[in-house]
Amino acid sequence: MHNSSFNHLILLPLLLFTGCNDSQQSQQVNHPADIEAIEQMSANRAAAFNQGNAADIAVHFTEDGILMAPGAPASSGRDAVEAYYQQIFDQYETELESYYEQVAVSGDLAFGQGIAEVILTPKNGGETISSTSKYINILQRQPDGVWLTTHDIWNENE
Repeated sequence: MHNSSFNHLILLPLLLFTGCNDSQQSQQVNHPADIEAIEQMSANRAAAFNQGNAADIAVHFTEDGILMAPGAPASSGRDAVEAYYQQIFDQYETELESYYEQVAVSGDLAFGQGIAEVILTPKNGGETISSTSKYINILQRQPDGVWLTTHDIWNENE
């Protein structure tokens, strides 16, 4: 599928979700300040992962944010997000390099498509695990202007 067609398939539902709103902010598409804020939020999540701080990852999700990790049922809510990451941090020293390849914004909704390279070193010895994944985040601007993750899904490239 041509990349432009894919963007339209993703943005059309985003536009439908935003509904009608007279505010100028809700009408903006791909505003550079929004993209910068979303990329910064993603960098903050990656820094929290590298520090082994599950709570600092969870704060970047909406209260009912959904985490769709590979090989596990979808989980919902900040507590579930924090618990998922905490079980990783309890077992491993973590290293993450993550970046968006594409971010698109339409009003108060956005998506980010990215790549994540993860290295997990067992705290109790054993083989180091390395993986590269592709991911999609759906994000929503909150009433205070902060962008938070509503959905996070990824799978490994291997």
